Amino acid sequence: MTMTIASVPLLDLQAQYRPIRDEVLQAVTSVCDSQRFIMGPEVEGLERELAAMLQVKAAVGVSSGTDALLAALMALGIGRGDEVITTTYSFFATAGTIWRLGARPVLVDIDPVTCNLAPEAVARALTPRTRAILPVHLYGQSADMDAILAIAGPRGIPVVEDAAQAIGATLAGKPVGGLGTLGCFSFYPSKNLGAFGDGGLVTMNDEALAHRLRVLRDHGAEPKYYHKLVGGNFRLDAIQAAVLRVKARHLPAWTEARRRNAVRYARLFEEARLTGRVGLPVEVPGCYHIYNQFIVRVPDRDRLRGHLASWKVGTDIYYPVPLHLQECFAALGHQAGDFPEAERASRETLALPIYGELTEAQQQYVVDAVADFVRGRERQSHVAF
Repeated sequence: MTMTIASVPLLDLQAQYRPIRDEVLQAVTSVCDSQRFIMGPEVEGLERELAAMLQVKAAVGVSSGTDALLAALMALGIGRGDEVITTTYSFFATAGTIWRLGARPVLVDIDPVTCNLAPEAVARALTPRTRAILPVHLYGQSADMDAILAIAGPRGIPVVEDAAQAIGATLAGKPVGGLGTLGCFSFYPSKNLGAFGDGGLVTMNDEALAHRLRVLRDHGAEPKYYHKLVGGNFRLDAIQAAVLRVKARHLPAWTEARRRNAVRYARLFEEARLTGRVGLPVEVPGCYHIYNQFIVRVPDRDRLRGHLASWKVGTDIYYPVPLHLQECFAALGHQAGDFPEAERASRETLALPIYGELTEAQQQYVVDAVADFVRGRERQSHVAF
């Protein structure tokens, strides 16, 4: 029987905020009282704490996940004429930052099960101009880093992890962000660890790279007003760092709540006899998935999304247009059909609510709404036949 639920948002940040409100306000007030808003002890404290959490030697706070990618590529000296191999199925910043530096994003197809970068496609895309490989840990699950590093390592090619959606995810027990040369994280508010605005982080196990990143994030100045490098204004502000330090203490519990909700979804979909009729996420053995998104797949995704909207269930599409078909990348010379798995995913994938505060009743309601759509679709198919 369908539960009586008014609506289920895709994400409910207010539900996350209410229990920690006093902690957050105290932290923000402390920054306001100090009047130290740019860099300073809050940023340094966050960097130390996240480096420990992510088991890396250094972490450098920056202004956004996009700037984390940009600064990481700048630190590697990526520029005009270089090639960086990356996925065609990701948020725009993954390829956009490569393009901004005058380098060429060499886009490749994805694994059909995980939607992560396909290592065999990476191997085929290598050229003498390949200067880096940029895998994305999409939806909160590690890419196949063992295979990617096996390709990159013998050739001396740096691997930059786009871990914007994957803070806390692990591969064989080791956190993402410390598997490659550099790791890039986003603290956009919708992320599992979200700031009260923009913020990002670059991680590494190389102290020389860490120093270079710290210089680049402040216009390349060392010391102040003396510029050895051309950097940017990639600084993380103290209020965001203070908020993130509070929220980071709760991240393990929030992650476990998301994982419990993913397990519950699997059970509810099975009980509704939707297994095999709706594609569910697959957690790869050895991976600890943190479910930044819970992605289902159906051939008639847009109709399902419209049906869920009529039930007031929030959804989103990650991502409706692969990067090789974006107008701004027309000069790369790609066309429809070049990367069939990514194009199929762009037509079939849909994100359902998965946030930690989601209740069992809300999840049941979401599954009931999906089941109602599937039954209606099958009745129409039977009548048409």
